Amino acid sequence: MSTMMSTASVKGQVVIPAVLRRKFGIKPGTRVNFREEEGRIVLRPVTRDAIRKVRGMLKGSGVLQGLMEERRREREE
Repeated sequence: MSTMMSTASVKGQVVIPAVLRRKFGIKPGTRVNFREEEGRIVLRPVTRDAIRKVRGMLKGSGVLQGLMEERRREREE
């Protein structure tokens, strides 16, 4: 793994190197997920491939039912 560097702008914006954009399919408009992990910032592009990989992962777990109930309660407030 090679090291690449970018400089943050006044607004906190950084440029993702072209090599990485191509490798991970990051195009204009691609959403990016950030999380902190063991003192590091982890950036993960939300591409169609990434969505396809997690599709169905929570099937049958009741998550959808819980989200629907929560939204119903929010509308009632």
